[in-house]
Amino acid sequence: MSPYSVPDGTRIYAIGDIHGEAGLLDLLLDEIRADAEKHAVDRKLLIFLGDYVDRGPDSRGVIERLNKGPPEGFEQICLLGNHEEMLLGCLRGIPRLAMLWLMNGGDAACRSYGIDPSQSPEVIGEELRRLMPQEHKELLHTLRLCHREGGYFFTHAGIRPGVPVEQQRREDLIWIRKAFTESQADHGCVVVHGHSPVAEPEDLPNRINVDTGAAYGNALTAVALQSTGREFLQIPASRDLVTDLLGHPTDRGRFK
Repeated sequence: MSPYSVPDGTRIYAIGDIHGEAGLLDLLLDEIRADAEKHAVDRKLLIFLGDYVDRGPDSRGVIERLNKGPPEGFEQICLLGNHEEMLLGCLRGIPRLAMLWLMNGGDAACRSYGIDPSQSPEVIGEELRRLMPQEHKELLHTLRLCHREGGYFFTHAGIRPGVPVEQQRREDLIWIRKAFTESQADHGCVVVHGHSPVAEPEDLPNRINVDTGAAYGNALTAVALQSTGREFLQIPASRDLVTDLLGHPTDRGRFK
């Protein structure tokens, strides 16, 4: 059991990668509200771990939901994912990031904003700047890289092992994978992250992974943290098309 804990009187819900699954997000928020009513705490905090857009059918709906703010009685923190970083690159007219975004599910986000993804990255960037609501752009530009609460450190992808959390590079916080996920080091905190999809949430002494591949036909997951306790809340996928973690169709059924 990890020695790390959340500050007294606080219950935290950290939500993994949503990737355009607005319907699953609404159901998970309902589940979180119901769960919070069972716990008498002074402070309830929602932390979204990034990757709100791409792959799933309703990126626009997810951003719209985040813009409405948290449920009554909750605080809300929205972190930056690598997919938002790529989308921002397209908005800023950076060709390399725009191409990378379109090759990694950005086409679905385009369609949710009424944009034809078969156009050139330059035209798509122009269309995004024209058609994306200003409040959506403002949200994307104000996403945070990380957040610390007690013994827990929240970020999208993870951290570079051996580097103090206050000295982590932006690139690692939103892009790192194996160097972090394969490390068994004590980071001086428990890192709560998404980014690296798994069939079931990973609950380890040094990290918690709640990216369970919602956009690939698996559940959308949140971890609830209070004192030293950890609980997981999940909404099973509702779409008929099931894909594996690489996006390939599969006949294995939904992940167990």
